[in-house]
Amino acid sequence: MRQDVTLSPEREGSLMTIGHISYLLHTIVAVGAVMPGMQASVALLLVAFIVDLVKRDEARGTWQESHFSWRIRTVLWATGLYLVTAPMWLLFLVPGWIAWGLISLWFLYRVVRGWVNLNNRRPMHV
Repeated sequence: MRQDVTLSPEREGSLMTIGHISYLLHTIVAVGAVMPGMQASVALLLVAFIVDLVKRDEARGTWQESHFSWRIRTVLWATGLYLVTAPMWLLFLVPGWIAWGLISLWFLYRVVRGWVNLNNRRPMHV
């Protein structure tokens, strides 16, 4: 991934704002997933995911590109893990709850780690 494209301060600020909004939406969903009774709408996650997909090309070649990829991959992996473990809810309630709790904690970790790096203007190294 090339990291040598320089953006205007306005464009970089705009991408930072998009990043902060996306991480905020991810955080709301992630916290809701680990707090009983606080389930946030999947719609928030879909909005953040679609915005990241649409705006990722604008960050191509910059340090912010890695954040768009990080958020997109996080959502895709979490979705896959939730789908794979969904049958556990139907067959075995407690193991399903444990699996989804661990996935949700992992999701929250990735969101916090990404947001901290964005605030420090550091790319995500995967």
